[in-house]
Amino acid sequence: MDLLNENSSLDNKTIDKLKYDLVRDGLVTYDDIEHASELAVAQNTNIGQILINTQMIDESVLMRFLEEKLHTPCVDLENYSIDKKCLDFVSYQDAIRFKILPLFIIEDTLTVAMADPMDLFSIDKIMQITKKNIDPVIASEKSILKKINEYYDIKSKVEDIKIDNSISYDWQEELHNDDLSSEHIQALFRAILKQAIAQEVHELYFENSSQGLSVNFKKPDKIVQTGIIPSLLTSSFVQSLKSMSNLDPNVYEIPQLGKLNFNVDNSELTASVSAFPTIEGERILIKIYHPPIAIEKLNIAPDKIELIKNSLEKPGVVLICGASLSGKTHLIYSILSNLISKSKNVMTLESIAKYRLKGVAQCELNENIGFNLDKAMRFIEFQSPDIIYFEGITTKEGLDFFTSLTLKNKALITEFLAENMDDLRRKFEFSEFTMFKSVISCLIFIHSKDSIEIFDKNDLEKYLI
Repeated sequence: MDLLNENSSLDNKTIDKLKYDLVRDGLVTYDDIEHASELAVAQNTNIGQILINTQMIDESVLMRFLEEKLHTPCVDLENYSIDKKCLDFVSYQDAIRFKILPLFIIEDTLTVAMADPMDLFSIDKIMQITKKNIDPVIASEKSILKKINEYYDIKSKVEDIKIDNSISYDWQEELHNDDLSSEHIQALFRAILKQAIAQEVHELYFENSSQGLSVNFKKPDKIVQTGIIPSLLTSSFVQSLKSMSNLDPNVYEIPQLGKLNFNVDNSELTASVSAFPTIEGERILIKIYHPPIAIEKLNIAPDKIELIKNSLEKPGVVLICGASLSGKTHLIYSILSNLISKSKNVMTLESIAKYRLKGVAQCELNENIGFNLDKAMRFIEFQSPDIIYFEGITTKEGLDFFTSLTLKNKALITEFLAENMDDLRRKFEFSEFTMFKSVISCLIFIHSKDSIEIFDKNDLEKYLI
């Protein structure tokens, strides 16, 4: 039996054998069990953790139930100090794979916390790995994964990437189905990034499939599935990617946003990493941002560059438009880096700060602590900015506030999604944009990296407004 098939047998044996006892004891309904079973399969996680995450049952109630039925102690890992020497018996990859945490050892018996203590297959494998007898105790899957990532030293930096344009890269050449080492997981992720950058792909995403984790490259006109990371490697790969991106690897039921920094050919790149729950499991999307370049190196005439610069010296909106992946953010960063007077107080409000800009106060929104766009808009005026870059306005209230700032002598920069000029005209026909259109002082439309149109206010009145 190969490792991939062995892994498929790792189902939820404890809850599977006791789920009808949960119903008989009145702790959950039969429908709850059926729904949780479907989600557990989709999200490749423990059915008990699904019951807890969806609030079908309280974690403490489930733990007490399992303790009573199995006559096995239940451990609260939050208030437990492990013997860290025991970590040497079980690698990080095996701890993640079997969802176990070694706690202490007495003679030849290693006590481990398990979410699924009736999984005799896993216990047998752990015995083979450690050469010790195994005494399981019960803990929730979420607490085990959390403590694994607290105790183990996880490599958290993407090694430097070198691109040779004479070579055609295929990340699957780095794929070894039975290698769960951290070095292999790192090399695999680096190979995926390398292929994406070599092919000038700026967005890629990982999505659950029946075989594992599909790797998809998003191009301007299509999405290309470049291969599948096998199920055996999926958990370790996702845990490693989240840890590198400063995301909580134990959270998968709510959205998270993080970022990576890495070097490619001696140039630092930034990538935003977005994890989002779906009924098929977590979907992770990566957007790669290249460093801003001098605006003079873009295909923009000198008089048009001067137009942009002058527009930022007075109240109004500089609006950058284009299709998805057209380079709107890259151009904005070039403008912020090159065209703004040092005497100006410049601030940004962004989901992720792609690069540090000298002389610019960059602010990252953080929904986890309540620092969202709404709160930022209410307080940013107290910082007396002259120029503000808003990453994007998605509500009518935001649009009205954005417009009102120009009446307070602010110059504003933002971006707007439009496939072409006709698409932009159609969108601007909505009444919500009436006031906003009137305060646009300069509009930049990116048709392609070699075709950038720039309109002043007179042009807009003639061609757009």
